[in-house]
Amino acid sequence: MKLAVLGGGYWGKNLIREFNNCNVLKYICETNKSVWDSYIETYSSVIVTDNYRSILDDKEVTAICIALPAELHYKFAKLALEFDKDVFVEKPITLDINEAEELIRVAKERNKILMVGHLLHYHPCIEKIKSMIAENKIGKIKSITSNRLSLGIFRKYENVLWSFAPHDISVILNLCNSLPETVLSTGVVNMNKDIYDQVSSFLYFNGIYANINTNWMSPYKEQKLSIVGEKGMILFDDVEKENKLKYIPKYVEYSQDSNMIPMAVKGNEEYISCDMSESPLLRECRHFIKCCIERKQPITNGLEGLNVLKVLTKLQESLDCKREIKLENKKYFAHRTAIIDEGADIGEGTKIWHFSHICKGAKIGKNCNIGQNVFIAGGAVLGDNCKVQNNVSIYDGVEAEDYVFFGPSCVLTNDINPRGMYSKNGQYLKTILKKGVTLGANCTIVCGNTIGEHSLIGAGCVITKTVPANSIMVGNPGKKIGVIDEKGERKLD
Repeated sequence: MKLAVLGGGYWGKNLIREFNNCNVLKYICETNKSVWDSYIETYSSVIVTDNYRSILDDKEVTAICIALPAELHYKFAKLALEFDKDVFVEKPITLDINEAEELIRVAKERNKILMVGHLLHYHPCIEKIKSMIAENKIGKIKSITSNRLSLGIFRKYENVLWSFAPHDISVILNLCNSLPETVLSTGVVNMNKDIYDQVSSFLYFNGIYANINTNWMSPYKEQKLSIVGEKGMILFDDVEKENKLKYIPKYVEYSQDSNMIPMAVKGNEEYISCDMSESPLLRECRHFIKCCIERKQPITNGLEGLNVLKVLTKLQESLDCKREIKLENKKYFAHRTAIIDEGADIGEGTKIWHFSHICKGAKIGKNCNIGQNVFIAGGAVLGDNCKVQNNVSIYDGVEAEDYVFFGPSCVLTNDINPRGMYSKNGQYLKTILKKGVTLGANCTIVCGNTIGEHSLIGAGCVITKTVPANSIMVGNPGKKIGVIDEKGERKLD
């Protein structure tokens, strides 16, 4: 395995060091030539270049690590995947949910590894915490608190939430095994306009409360995580050089009188040893290499990165509007140019492509594919596994069952005698497309009719009457010329 690191700046230099320690580093790609000499001197066997395309063209390079500013992650990660490279991308995966979903799709289609650099998962103490919770050491989790504080580094384009919180959000989502139901975030701007320096975030899961405090204006450094369960606590302090992990088997007891007053139990802490002989970053790099060689999904794969991005996005929305925000667990893909109105019902696995518009009240089933420049109105219904080609408008009154194919630019109507001067006030005629129907390119279906199961409407055909099942229809007006089965094979009439 040979790997290139794209970006040799603040964090990239650390990834360069560890991937070189793993004996897989072939290229360092860095546009700032003032640092080239130091890299050439330190890593004499590694090629230093600013030509990303030459790295993509090198067949020996099978993986690329992207340590660029977050706004560049999508562009360069997608290019790498399209050139059949496995990709390690630093956090966050992207700054846009649709872009993250597209990276996941491309990686899946090309059978490539996509891993996000959520470093905290590879810390030995976090690994130990996960195993203790799995062993029911503290019982059901009740609350989680994370404090990540320091003085600087002050960013001009990225606030402290996006800079400090992703690692903690990632671990919390893993421990809670779900996305939060709602989030709330509040912050303070002190130095640079519109850049939050202190942010407190609150995540509300089903029965679990999590609080993440981030601050780069603190006079002291703090990196603490506390997990409170029904019967014990776990405390992690990453600033401590030793004894980073503490276990409290019992933290409360109740008075024996009738009042049953809760009282704190103190002094029963136990320190849990963890093997810190390897840095978390080296462990993270080795995990990526192992996943690439064995073709296994990383702990922090693209989907995990997407979930962290969803939470970050909603926390930022809460910061901006100063109110609690509900998370929608979207299970479909929509291209970033598509418009999805709130209230549209879209099934799991469905894909919606460029410049399409899905209106409030539209209902689309599972695993559908909606092409470019498609309009689906409120009241329209599509079953599962439907395929809509480019430039199709599906209006209120159209009801399609499963596996219906809408050919390019086919036309569906819902008004038998339309008038611009007089509105029908939503009183439209229905068009029913039964299971397995195929509508050919540029055909027209006049409303008020039913197209029978597995029928095929030829290109340019105009349908003015109800069509029996398994019919082949052509011409204007449509005329039956044969019979077709559900697999598309023509039969004797």
